[in-house]
Amino acid sequence: MNQTQLTPSERNSAAFLTQFLQNQEKTYLPVRNVWQSSSTQPDTDAVLTLIAPALNLKLVEQILADCAPVLTGHAVTCHGLHARFGDGVVCVQVSVADMQAARAGLHEVAERYQVELALQVQQPSLSTPGLLVMDMDSTLIQMECIDEIARLGDVGDKVAAVTRQAMRGELDFKESLMTRVACLEGIAEAQLAQIRDAIPLMPGAALLVQMLKQYQWKVAVASGGFTYFADYLAQRLGLDAAFSNVLAVQDGMLTGKVTGEIVDAGKKAQTVIALSQKWQIDISQTIAMGDGANDLAMMDVAGLGVACHAKPAVVEQAEVAIRYGGLHTLLYLLQA
Repeated sequence: MNQTQLTPSERNSAAFLTQFLQNQEKTYLPVRNVWQSSSTQPDTDAVLTLIAPALNLKLVEQILADCAPVLTGHAVTCHGLHARFGDGVVCVQVSVADMQAARAGLHEVAERYQVELALQVQQPSLSTPGLLVMDMDSTLIQMECIDEIARLGDVGDKVAAVTRQAMRGELDFKESLMTRVACLEGIAEAQLAQIRDAIPLMPGAALLVQMLKQYQWKVAVASGGFTYFADYLAQRLGLDAAFSNVLAVQDGMLTGKVTGEIVDAGKKAQTVIALSQKWQIDISQTIAMGDGANDLAMMDVAGLGVACHAKPAVVEQAEVAIRYGGLHTLLYLLQA
């Protein structure tokens, strides 16, 4: 890639980036000579995926130059879905000496440029049937259902404060759930319909499910929320399964309790394993995605764990993160 052959307008053109990369089997990085590893440990081969709505060659060059302290780059190519959904997506073959340090460095670069950067040693294949298990609240949908129910009973601020603590991992999830649900006692079940009918899907959610289903993937929800909403979303989006908590109701009113087994972090992790076995899907073809601390266990057992618009502590521990884009961004983290 000889920079002297490119005009400033070409390096700033998203369309030119697509043409330039697609015309070559491999494009070697212009910053290759300044990328070096300071560690004597053996390098790990990996793929760095760079995603931005208006990606151009100049931006790619700048970002990769800033990644130089933590990665050794080799060649850059277009992702198979590059520009298909309006996003620029390139994949860079890299070597990594210290994966933890590399991910920390990439997080800083991603925030600096407001782009997605994902470093993966292995990628699930889009064309091979797989399994995606998602959290519901603040992952699949843009709200916390329990907070919305609480507002119906004028206890919204009290419940929302506990929700935030639980999602940050500051409280035991099961205990926090029982505390919050107790505040809902006396709210009419019929009122939940107004929340259900106005549920805002996370941008890209429907596209993600549609694409995965086209490639014979299974898609499920494992949520610490409630069946009233999870079952509705499963039907609306054509999901294969939904697991969540059941609000106890008596005489049409919420009792402030839940019935049956509580879906907590451990249950979510068990769900990933159980569904992969049920549908005979290799664990390397499983993905778990969520935003809170109670999603970390299932992200750990899955082949790929994805933090989605997540709390900082979750982003730090996740293998990859979707920081700014819609849920369809997950598609770019798969081999296409």
